[in-house]
Amino acid sequence: MTTTPELIHSYLSAGLECTHLEVEGDGQHFQALIVSPAFAGKRMVQRHQLVYAALGDRMREEIHALSMKTLTPEEYQG
Repeated sequence: MTTTPELIHSYLSAGLECTHLEVEGDGQHFQALIVSPAFAGKRMVQRHQLVYAALGDRMREEIHALSMKTLTPEEYQG
């Protein structure tokens, strides 16, 4: 099964509370803008760990490269 931006979007929205979520990509490399209140008070590494946890084993098996921008709702509105 080919991984699509829509599939990654569904994985993330199911595993992480997002107030805004955009995923783009070409089937190999993906970019995501993820806005979540769960990121409040967390450093970038901790935010990325939350995203990886939401994706689970898919990060190793299906998704080869994911570049992400992780923001709180306040940072996104800023």
